[in-house]
Amino acid sequence: MSMHIAQISEWAQTPKYVEAGVPEEPAADSDLIRVKLIAAGVHQIVRSRAAGTHYSSKTLPHVPGTDGVGITSDGQKVFFTAMGSGAFREYTVVPKKTVYPLPEGIDPLQAAAFVNPGLASWMALRARTENLPQDFTVLIMGATSASGATAIPFARALGAKKVIGVGRNPDTLAGLELDDTIVLQQNVTDTDFSKANEADVILDFLYGPVAEHLFRTIKPGKPVQYVHVGGLAGLDVTIPGSVLRSNQITIRGAGPGSWSMGHLGKELPGLLKAFASVKPRNVKVLPLSEIENTWSYEKSDERIVYTA
Repeated sequence: MSMHIAQISEWAQTPKYVEAGVPEEPAADSDLIRVKLIAAGVHQIVRSRAAGTHYSSKTLPHVPGTDGVGITSDGQKVFFTAMGSGAFREYTVVPKKTVYPLPEGIDPLQAAAFVNPGLASWMALRARTENLPQDFTVLIMGATSASGATAIPFARALGAKKVIGVGRNPDTLAGLELDDTIVLQQNVTDTDFSKANEADVILDFLYGPVAEHLFRTIKPGKPVQYVHVGGLAGLDVTIPGSVLRSNQITIRGAGPGSWSMGHLGKELPGLLKAFASVKPRNVKVLPLSEIENTWSYEKSDERIVYTA
């Protein structure tokens, strides 16, 4: 019995649709479980791992996909993580501890597309902040990205009273459920970041020159926790020492390694429950069999998922 998987034999190569053997169903008392793929998303981490540029890109051949939604042999719909085995395969065998029941009413395609982007903010707030005040204010830098937009309802679910979004497109920002906005100017240093002084926590999906301008201009007058989550605007920042000495700023990063997979496992049930509050967004559904022809497809207002 055979199945198909997406496979990369050289970093940055377009994945090939290749035949492979179907893994056997583990015994009932095993720590492993077999999952039949429903859909898996093409997240930023999936692309960077496939390109060989992510710090977790280690072994070739590589099966893309970090997580997905599938169905177990007893018919239960589940969300699963598959950093080791890869999710872009018709069947995968993963540890039972990395498989979580999909709550009733959640669209599997939406979950495959947007749970992963939501992990960034959820884990940033749950694992990389400390002692946030009640009814805290959060600033989301890159609020119009998939991760940033998902961070809005997640921040509220975790106690945020006010959410301020940062992005370039004022119309897109206006369509999000934000309490206030900061519009990035063409010349980043012309951006007025004074509203950032209200924030108790900053989730930054942009980094680069945007974060650098923020650090150089922010004057919060109270403790603020900054968490670097993504680098959509750049990968490096220079922070003058005077900025750190003159402000009560705590700087951390959030990603695999800054929190453990065990901690992620404890958080996923709550995250999946909160996902019910995330508004559906555009999803481009493609068959895994077409991955060689569609891998380069990208559209800013759509998230791609591959189905088996």
